[in-house]
Amino acid sequence: MRWIAILAVGLRLHAIHPAAAAVRNADPSNYRALLPTLQPGDSLNLAPGNYPRLNLVRLNGKPDAWISITGPASGAPATIVGQPEYNTVEILDCSYLAIENLRIDSRGIPGAFGLSARHHEQNLTHDIRIEGNTFVGQNGGQQTDAISTKTPTWGWIIRYNRIIGAGTGIYLGDSDGTQPFVAGLIEHNLIQDTIGYNLQIKDQIEIPPLPGMPTVATTTVIRNNVFIKNDQPSPDGDRPNLLVGSFPATGAGSLSMYEIYGNYFFHNHREALFQGTGRFSLHDNVFVDGPYSYPAIVIRKQNNYALQIAYVYNNTVYTSGKGIFFGSRAIVDDAVAGNLIFAVTPISGSIMRQANNLVDSLENAGRYVKAPSLTIGGMDFYPLPGKCRGAPVDLSPFETDDGYRIDFNGNPKAGAKGAVFRGAYAGEGANPGWQLHADIKAPHVPSPKTPAQ
Repeated sequence: MRWIAILAVGLRLHAIHPAAAAVRNADPSNYRALLPTLQPGDSLNLAPGNYPRLNLVRLNGKPDAWISITGPASGAPATIVGQPEYNTVEILDCSYLAIENLRIDSRGIPGAFGLSARHHEQNLTHDIRIEGNTFVGQNGGQQTDAISTKTPTWGWIIRYNRIIGAGTGIYLGDSDGTQPFVAGLIEHNLIQDTIGYNLQIKDQIEIPPLPGMPTVATTTVIRNNVFIKNDQPSPDGDRPNLLVGSFPATGAGSLSMYEIYGNYFFHNHREALFQGTGRFSLHDNVFVDGPYSYPAIVIRKQNNYALQIAYVYNNTVYTSGKGIFFGSRAIVDDAVAGNLIFAVTPISGSIMRQANNLVDSLENAGRYVKAPSLTIGGMDFYPLPGKCRGAPVDLSPFETDDGYRIDFNGNPKAGAKGAVFRGAYAGEGANPGWQLHADIKAPHVPSPKTPAQ
C-alpha cells in the first residue's frame, strides 16, 4: 500500500509536548540572536514590524515536537523584507519546522524568491510546514518563485497561503528531473495572477538514497486550492495553471501518485488550466476557462516521460475550447468517468475507458447548472434539480484515492445507489458549500498545537 501523504504527513503536523516547549517573543532587533537557540517544541513569535531576510539554518524539531516561527495571526504583520542577491526566506538543513502567519515581501527584486530550499543533496531539509503566509513582491520576473525547492525533500505541508502576482507561484523540483519533491500536502492556497505557473511539480528521474527519504510509493495530495491566472504576458513561455510531472520510470518512487481534488481552476488564455503526465488522479475539481482554443485539461506524455496512469472523474469543466484532451495513451490505465463538461469538444484523444460522462455545449450549460459564467464571483455550477443525475458511477477503481468519496464541497457523493451525480458537486438545488471566488477556499483552521487527536 502506498504511503499516503495525508496520513504520513498531515496527521503528524507539528504536535508538541507542551511541557517541553518554550515560547520566545522576538522583534527585528533580537530575532536573529534567538533563532539558533530554538529547540524541539519551541515557538518564536515575531512581533509586527519589518525584518531583514530570514535565514533558517539547522533548526531541527522532532516528529512530535516541531519548531514554529510565527507572525501575528491578525492585525499588523511581521514582514520579511527582501534584499538584492538573496532569497527572502532561505531554509538549510532543517526539519520539523513550521513557518506561519508571515508576510513575505521580495519587493519586486528579480530572482529574490519568497521562500527557498536549495543546494541540492547538500541541503537535508524535510518535514516543513508553510501555513497562513502572504507572499507578495515575487514579480521581478517569470523565473522568480514565491516558494521553491531545489533539494530532494519530503513531508512538506503548504497550506492556507496567499500567493499574489508572483513570477511562478510554487515550483518544486528542478528542471533536469533531479531534486524530487515527494509525499507532500498542498491544500487551501490561493495562487493568483502569476506570470507563469501557479504551481508546478517537476519530473523525477530517481529518488536519491538520503537518510529518511521515502523509497516506497508515496502520494502527494493537491486539494482545495484556488488557481487563477490573468492575461498578462509570459515572456519566458506560456504555462498552465498547474502542471505535474512524472515519477521515476523504475525503482524507488516509480509507483507513486498525485491526487488532485477539490480545486478551483480559473482562466488561462494561452495554455491549459491543468496539464499532467506520469501517474495521477484528477477528480472533483471545477475548471472554468475563457473563449480560447487551448484545452482546459491536457494529459499526455511529456519530455520523453510516459503517461502511465490518468484517472479523471467527477470534474466540472466549462470552456469554449476542448474540455478533456488526451494527447497520449496511458500505458498502464486510464478512466474518464462521471464528468460534467460544457465545451465545443468535451472529450477527445487516446482514451481507453470512458463511462457516464454528461456533455453539452457551452451555450446549453444553463439547462444543467445554476449560473454558468466566465465572470469570477458571478458563476455557480451547482446542478439544477434533476438535471445532472445518471446511472451510478463505479468508483471502485479509485478507492485507493484519499478523497474519492467526497465532492468539491467535501460532502459524501456515493449514496445507496452509488455516485449518481455528474461533475464536481454531489447535490442539486442551492449550493450549501463554498462559493467560487478569488479567495482561500474554506476558513482557515489553524493546525493543532497539541498531539494529533
